[in-house]
Amino acid sequence: MIFRPLFAALAVVALAGCAADPAPNEQMRLTRQALEQASAVGASTDESPELKLAQEKFSRAEANMADQSYKRARMRAEEAELDARLAEAKVLTGKSQEQLNVLNTRIARLRKQLQLGEAQ
Repeated sequence: MIFRPLFAALAVVALAGCAADPAPNEQMRLTRQALEQASAVGASTDESPELKLAQEKFSRAEANMADQSYKRARMRAEEAELDARLAEAKVLTGKSQEQLNVLNTRIARLRKQLQLGEAQ
């Protein structure tokens, strides 16, 4: 009968040990990569509030890593990664829209030329 409480206590300690979050090193690497990629395509903190927010969250994640608050670090790093990817997507969408506008202008110019050629 003495073994039951001892077994229960050991089970609780074992579960508590399993519940500890490991350091999110891979997530931190992915987030750093996403921040670099967003900057590489032209996102800047001056023009992209999403990138600024991502960098702030990543800084907090780094602080959480230093404090060994790994769960918070992981959550902040995941949020930062998503914000960085959003900033990247917005920049790429803007560039695509600019290219589309240029193409539409060229098409309109060609149509005018065709209409002028048919009128002669």
